[in-house]
Amino acid sequence: LYGWMNNANGLVYEDEEYHLYYQYNPYGSKWGNMHWGHSISKDLMHWEHLAPAIVRDTLGHIFAGSSIVDQENVAGYGTGTILAFYTSASDKNGQIQCLAYSNDNGRTFTKYDKNPILRSSDRRKDFRDPKVFWYAPGNKWIMIVAADKEMRFYDSEDLKDWNYMSSFGEGYGVQPCQFECPDMVELPVDGDTEHKKWALIVNVNPGCYFGGSATQYFIGDFDGTRFICDSKPDVTKWLDWGKDHYATVSFSNMGRRVIVVPWMSNWQYCNNVPTKPFRGVNALPRELGLYTQSGDIYLSAAPVAEVKNLRKETKEIPAFTVANDYHIESLLPDNEGAYELSLDIMAEKAEIIGFSLFNDKGEKVDIYFNLPERKLVMDRTKSGIVDFGKNSVTHEIEVHDRRKTTSINYIDDFALATWAPVRKENKYRLDIFVDKCSVEIFLNEGKIAMSNLVFPTEPYNRMCFYSKGGTFKVDTFKVHRLSL
Repeated sequence: LYGWMNNANGLVYEDEEYHLYYQYNPYGSKWGNMHWGHSISKDLMHWEHLAPAIVRDTLGHIFAGSSIVDQENVAGYGTGTILAFYTSASDKNGQIQCLAYSNDNGRTFTKYDKNPILRSSDRRKDFRDPKVFWYAPGNKWIMIVAADKEMRFYDSEDLKDWNYMSSFGEGYGVQPCQFECPDMVELPVDGDTEHKKWALIVNVNPGCYFGGSATQYFIGDFDGTRFICDSKPDVTKWLDWGKDHYATVSFSNMGRRVIVVPWMSNWQYCNNVPTKPFRGVNALPRELGLYTQSGDIYLSAAPVAEVKNLRKETKEIPAFTVANDYHIESLLPDNEGAYELSLDIMAEKAEIIGFSLFNDKGEKVDIYFNLPERKLVMDRTKSGIVDFGKNSVTHEIEVHDRRKTTSINYIDDFALATWAPVRKENKYRLDIFVDKCSVEIFLNEGKIAMSNLVFPTEPYNRMCFYSKGGTFKVDTFKVHRLSL
């Protein structure tokens, strides 16, 4: 593997194939020379890499965007044509929205000869990442474009001429942050198809609770012209509580299922992660849903059911009670680093419910519930290679004789702990996916998700459970070896 990959874009399902396009630099392992890379899958798990689908041209870098299937030949390129909407970016032209079409099921694209199809009316510097979807009640197409610190909504009947309708976002959520990679989906609340809400996904950089880039969302209503948020402007809802979850976007042409793919990195250190000659990975595809809790509506993000097809071997560990600590000396024989932990925890009287994943070198990930503080925590400070995340911060101090002295402090963007808010419950269901460079945690069917990179020098194959303030019970515990 060689090159650079950041966020997925143009996700579309057609002719029993999932198309995952992505921001791609074929010439180096850092950001630059943006193309649309391309991979396809039949099951969301096994991917075949194809040639880049859209390459950089005289209009600039090929930034992010979306794809649709033109079932009614609206654009005039043929029924079933895949249309790609993307941003071209250059110093000369700024950021402009463009169109390309494919008549060979997404393998190659021809760029529209009258590009661009949309420019910023106020010459906004940051104006990118078009998300296009069909709005049936209005019998029209909608495009959302990230415009600095807001999202702008446009509509069209022919997919080429776009009319401004409204904007959303000024003063909402975490501020002030650059909005990027919009998406918006309508979902039933708690499975009730008579009660639906829209979820507007807004990726922000910076803005992460723990520094850097992250994904927030807003729940509300959309009337074909405006998005009306249910929450007050200062309410922020996070789709994932890890530090390595960004630019989440969904597949189009999927029917009722809403499946998203996040980029698993953070703009604070993505160019420095220790994986060259390639850099950039995707997190597991997740299926979104809406659920109510304490009178409010939230997005859940659960791993897609297809991930179960990766299970090649299952080790079942009998139930046990943790009073102080409980050791598992080997999770799997010949562990190559990819496995799933599925466990039910009965909280009983414990205040701290925790476990460490570690290897023979002492590199470890610590995952625990701090129930008095109502937090689920993942600590990766000793997870393996972490030094690449250090940054120096220089301070100049003026002393009494007007000379200046310099002090240098170091902050670490990588070696830290992330946490998510949880409620006190009698039972917690955890699904944890561990790979060679990642840990993805899903609590209670994805009501909480937490995605973090880790870089151990050998797989974590040992485990130690521990408790404080009382006992807890691990009622069901399975270790699944995962393999492609």
